[in-house]
Parts: sequence; structure tokens; C-alpha cells
Amino acid sequence: MTTLQSRAEVVDKPVAAPKRRSTRTQGWAYAAPTALFVVIFFVIPIGIVARMSVSDWGLFAGYRGINAPENFSDVLDDRLFWPAVGFTVKYTLVTTVILLALALGLALLVQESNRWTGFLRTSFLVPSALGLASASLLFYALYSPQSSPFGAVSFLGTPSSALWSTVALIVWRYSGFYMLLLLVGLQGIPGDVYEAARLDGAGRFQTFWHVTVPLIRSSLALCTILCVTGSLLAFDQFYILTKGGPDNSTITIVQLIYNMAFQGQNNLGRAAALSILVLFALLVLNIAQFRGLRGKES
Repeated sequence: MTTLQSRAEVVDKPVAAPKRRSTRTQGWAYAAPTALFVVIFFVIPIGIVARMSVSDWGLFAGYRGINAPENFSDVLDDRLFWPAVGFTVKYTLVTTVILLALALGLALLVQESNRWTGFLRTSFLVPSALGLASASLLFYALYSPQSSPFGAVSFLGTPSSALWSTVALIVWRYSGFYMLLLLVGLQGIPGDVYEAARLDGAGRFQTFWHVTVPLIRSSLALCTILCVTGSLLAFDQFYILTKGGPDNSTITIVQLIYNMAFQGQNNLGRAAALSILVLFALLVLNIAQFRGLRGKES
């Protein structure tokens, strides 16, 4: 009887649960470096910028008290604010459309494996390994009348030519990168889907529009978000190629932030206020894009 009772107690004894506390501790230990990095280089700087945006804060004079909402009203009244917004939006639309269309065409070109596929993929991707500042300096030398192989062609002399010359630089620099992202999406489409489309009598364009595009929608959305965000924050290429000229016709919103902070105005508070407005606009835009993508997929 005693033996049966002892056996029953062993059976009824609950199995020891895993050590969740040690697992959580390990998880926090793994996440701590990244969290610390985010706090130091993202959260704290945003807090500092937010405080500066409501303060009278000169580049050389330093903090001189709260002046909210004067910085924001001064930014909206700045004579270059709305031209910078208009040009940035125009540049973003042009760059996004051309870049994504070209990247998708390149991805379709190198989708099928053949003897030239590896060479073409590498060739298209090589410019992406070059830094944007280095690529801008390379194109500056290409566009300069003193060193250009095209002679006295004015690539940066007019607002229109300056815009398209910069777009050419960005397309050359980033088309291979976006091609790679779209190629990953194309490689994930099963071959049976194309076979079924052919059996149903779908032509090449119908297959592309009704099969390929819906199945790479996530890749296209990712490329769109990256391209739009990068274009709205454009700075290096215009600062190196045009300096916002001619006659402030190619000044972007980030260039305006730089000018407010370090050139002419030397007003960190006003530059911080404009930075907060740009951050808010980017958040709203990215949330709208994510919701639009989720709505289509659902």
C-alpha cells in the first residue's frame, strides 16, 4: 500500500516548469546592446531636438529660453520653405517612378538563369557598392565643364537640367540595389503558377500584370517605402552637385534644415523645428503606406 501511494505521489507531482526567468534574462541580455544603441543614438537625440525646437537656441549663442511656438511659425513663414517642399515632392515622385520601373525591368531581365545572368547581375549591382557622396563627386566631375567628356554641355546650369542630372545619378546608383530586392521577390514565385497561367491561355502581358505583379507586391511596397523615404531626405547629391542652385531652385527640405542650422541663420532652434515637422510627415506617410499594403494583402 505504501508503495502504491508513493507511486501515485510521483505521478501526481507536477513536472517542473522551464526556467522562464533565466530565459527572459538571456533575452534581455541579447537585446540590451541594441536597445542601448537605439536609446543613445535615436531616443536621446530626438528628445534633444524636440527641446531645441521650442527654444531660442543659436548655433553660437546657445540656449536662451523657451520661445514656443515661434520657431514653427518662423519655419512656415520662411521664403524657401514651400519652394523646398514643392521641389522635394517633385523630385521624390520623379525618382520613385523611374527608379522602380527600371529596377523591375532589370530584375525581369536577369530573372532567368543563363550564361550572361551572373555577369549582368554583378554589373547592375556594382554601383550600389559606391557611397552616395563618392558617386556624387564622380558625377560632379562628369558634369563639370573643365573635366566633362561631353564638352561645354550645361548639366547643372538650369533648374530642369540640374534636376534631371541628379535623377540620373540616383538611378545609376540605386537601380541595382532595388533590382536585387525585386529579384528576390521574383525568385519566390513558383514556376507552377506561370505554367497554370499559360495553360489558361494568358499572354505575356496578362501573366505579368495578373500574376507577377500581385505576387511581388510586398517587394514593390518595400522598395517604394525605401525610395520615397530616401528621396524625401535627399541631401548629399544636391549639396555636392548643385548647392541648391541655380537660384535656390534645387534646394531640398533637408538642405533647408542644414542652411538654417549652419549657414546664414545659424539658428538651431528653427532647424530643429523643421526637423520635427519632417519627422512627423515621414511617420504619417510611412503609416499610410503600411496600412495601404496591409489592406491590399488582406
